[in-house]
Amino acid sequence: MLTGVTDGIFCCLLGAPPNAVGPLESVESSDGYTFVEVKPGRVLRVKHAGPAPAPTPPPSLPDTAQGDRSGLVHCQRRITVYRNGRLLVENLGRSPRADLLHGQNGSGEPPASLEVELADAAGNDGHSGTGNSGSGSAGRRRRARRPKRTIHIDCEKRITSCKGAQADVVLFFIHGVGGSLAIWKEQLDFFVRLGYEVVAPDLAGHGASSAPQVAAAYTFYALAEDMRAIFKRYAKKRNVLIGHSYGVSFCTFLAHEYPDLVHKVIMINGGGPTALEPSFCSIFNMPTCVLHCLSPCLAWSFLKAGFARQGAKEKQLLKEGNAFNVSSFVLRAMMSGQYWPEGDEVYHAELTVPVLLVHGMHDKFVPVEEDQRMAEILLLAFLKLIDEGSHMVMLECPETVNTLLHEFLLWEPEPSPKALPAPPPVPPEEKK
Repeated sequence: MLTGVTDGIFCCLLGAPPNAVGPLESVESSDGYTFVEVKPGRVLRVKHAGPAPAPTPPPSLPDTAQGDRSGLVHCQRRITVYRNGRLLVENLGRSPRADLLHGQNGSGEPPASLEVELADAAGNDGHSGTGNSGSGSAGRRRRARRPKRTIHIDCEKRITSCKGAQADVVLFFIHGVGGSLAIWKEQLDFFVRLGYEVVAPDLAGHGASSAPQVAAAYTFYALAEDMRAIFKRYAKKRNVLIGHSYGVSFCTFLAHEYPDLVHKVIMINGGGPTALEPSFCSIFNMPTCVLHCLSPCLAWSFLKAGFARQGAKEKQLLKEGNAFNVSSFVLRAMMSGQYWPEGDEVYHAELTVPVLLVHGMHDKFVPVEEDQRMAEILLLAFLKLIDEGSHMVMLECPETVNTLLHEFLLWEPEPSPKALPAPPPVPPEEKK
């Protein structure tokens, strides 16, 4: 505590934030890390591991020409935004089967339509409602006849299993505020042993990535462009995005930008499908030197809220995971830069990629109701709850998390009836 106060006083006197990390060269180190220069002077550390490149197979027919239509899902949806602040999501045609959506709280077949209330102009969030409930007034129904915007989604998604060491499958792991790629150690080791190719970057200012001393370097859009550069560098035919907390927003962004390349998405304690906006009444709005003085208290608060238990094991996990170990300047800039108005309910409802939602029930940062709301908005969502986990569930319960993630990678929808081969024609002489 005394060290933090002393450093904070020097920070105020010198007018510069402590713990500044200089830019790094774009090189590949001997310990398996790669330093990628996403922009001039902006270098990210990346953990890239996986099986050795397999020999190039002989050319074959495209997947669509091989007659294998297993896992083909027809996504047909209409999203209507009304002027009175209502959002109506309609699953048109044949609704997705219960075997695709059984993860939505075990409710079985999803409703044909879902109506929710968007945040109004005053910033008050609405609450989930039920379509065709009849509880609205006649005036509201009259206003609902004038939609502000209508979005139509009509596409086919081929969802296949990511079994074993697939040469065209890459798993991307993106951490949140204050973390580093070290929080994924158990997951990276587990999937590399199974033969998967994994990619895990350190966000700017985190881990061993460079930390620019400009607040604009830590806005959502700046960090999202970093993740776009990493994705484009390592992406293959089928890519799975795994995000934690703030990292979930970057996974959503990439899935929206590259729907043909993103195969599946896994969101761990990511929260609800609401637009990001920084809070003006937050401790992170304090001057950097004050935050640095309070850093021991903030670290203890993070331990209390991020872990279900606060014993010696959890403290060691926090240290080994390099979580909440960033400079006060980066922490303040990250929290104040979380502005993403496009990432609202409509943005999430447009996603057609299958999503696994993992939530630790003891999480004090993200209420379970937010992930439940996310499961309602998304087209193909599976919500899994871990009773003994909290916000840092991948560190607390690595075996449970690894099992859930692996099962989702192996999951593949059953063939739809129209995809089954037709019976052979009956000869005319046998017809009677």
